[in-house]
Amino acid sequence: MECAFFVPILEGKSEAARAFAAKMMENGGERFSQANTTVTKESWFLQQTPMGDFLIVYSQSPDAGQVMRNLAESQDPLDVWFKEQVLDISGIDCNEPTGGLPEQIAAWER
Repeated sequence: MECAFFVPILEGKSEAARAFAAKMMENGGERFSQANTTVTKESWFLQQTPMGDFLIVYSQSPDAGQVMRNLAESQDPLDVWFKEQVLDISGIDCNEPTGGLPEQIAAWER
């Protein structure tokens, strides 16, 4: 299952988002959350807009909703650090339910 969503970046936190992404990619991405062990692919994009910067996340997992629930419940030190970074950069508390994943309304591939 493919999933994509965006996260607003708080004003002045774009460089922190870049540093967070770089830290996550150390050792070939081995720092990624223990809660998302079913994720087979994930890409992050920084989108600059007149309304502010956004982090766009694309991932593939059999159950992206379960990945989010696992992360919310996890107390693994890496996951706790990950959630702290997301809160600092976006103001989003990953310990709280987000209201669901986006609805895919179109897909195309060759």
